[in-house]
Amino acid sequence: MKVDPAKLSLSNFIAGETNDPLSAPPSFTNWMRAGAFAAELYEPELLATADARTTISYNGKRRSVINLCSYNYLGLANRPEVIAAAHEALKTHGLGACGSPMLSGMTDLHRELERRVAKFLGREDAMLFNSGFGGALGTISGLLRKTDVAILDNRSHLSLRDGALLARCRTEKFEHNDAASLEAALQRHRGRRQLVIVEGIYSMDGDFGNLKELIEVAESHGARVFVDEAHSMLACGDHGRGAAEMFGVEERIPLIYGTFSKAFGALGGFVAGCKETIQYLRFYAHPYVYSCALPPVVVAAILKALEIGTSETDLRKQLWENADYFHKQLRELGIDTGRSTTYIMPIVIGDRERMYRLGHELRRRGLWVAPVDYPAVPQSKNSRRHAERRFENQGGRLPVTLQGI
Repeated sequence: MKVDPAKLSLSNFIAGETNDPLSAPPSFTNWMRAGAFAAELYEPELLATADARTTISYNGKRRSVINLCSYNYLGLANRPEVIAAAHEALKTHGLGACGSPMLSGMTDLHRELERRVAKFLGREDAMLFNSGFGGALGTISGLLRKTDVAILDNRSHLSLRDGALLARCRTEKFEHNDAASLEAALQRHRGRRQLVIVEGIYSMDGDFGNLKELIEVAESHGARVFVDEAHSMLACGDHGRGAAEMFGVEERIPLIYGTFSKAFGALGGFVAGCKETIQYLRFYAHPYVYSCALPPVVVAAILKALEIGTSETDLRKQLWENADYFHKQLRELGIDTGRSTTYIMPIVIGDRERMYRLGHELRRRGLWVAPVDYPAVPQSKNSRRHAERRFENQGGRLPVTLQGI
């Protein structure tokens, strides 16, 4: 029986179909060929810097586009001062760290960034990861043990879920931002160490984590709370310390996790907290111990981005003004943006094929958007599709990333 490719997703191709574990499932290859028009939108080639207006390769030709799919929320990735700092570090420290931070990859620049991040967040110490995904995975897996319970929001990022999986602990999910659902999950595991894992801003829904209420529920059960501030760090709060600062709960969260790949405009991740916990993680977070350290040239750029992001508060102000303006315009057009209350806006498309065709049409019209499918977003029985819009403050641009299931 022939199956409609539009009714399939990546969830259909996770079982081995042949005796060769190094070969792709034939059904997946056939599915990709049948949906080639959709696959063409992925891994687009950027031919210039990630500015508000840039150039990409589309249909084998150079195309000038408005960049609507960037994490560069504050426009720091291409600031002249940031690039100059990277150039200077390239001359003084070379290109790569050439070693794990535990063995030979740690430099004075890395130490300075650790100190600056810790001071910025009001914590005793901080450590750096060369990947935002790896940092979240390493922190969760480094802290939790088999006898522990990880309780995650059902919209948690895959890095957090994979961290709990690597820790081989018991995992539970609660309904998105639902305090009653969290209460029930905690109740089911009374007497065990529990870690509640939430996010400052959820990247596929564009809404804030319900931090105050969820923390209160967790505290009533003696559970700890871990907040991933990847999309909120440097872009939220009076001082840019993220959603925890914005909602006045910083002092109730022992560890703060964030990334350098969003508002900082670079790459990597970090975790900040008390010295004893950070020292423990330096030895038990595998992506830290067994990976090459961040390149010094990137660390220098992040140091300058942190300086600018904390001193030029108008960047955050403009970001939120852009977001408020665009929310208003979308509402007036009758466009459904789901739960979004931030500079990330999901848009309901309707079905997968329509989403991909819309992606091509927008690209032809000079708007660079990128569809996001399962498993980055959950599957839905009623076939609701999502799209994600992100704002940057770089010449007032309004970056958009289409996403769908």
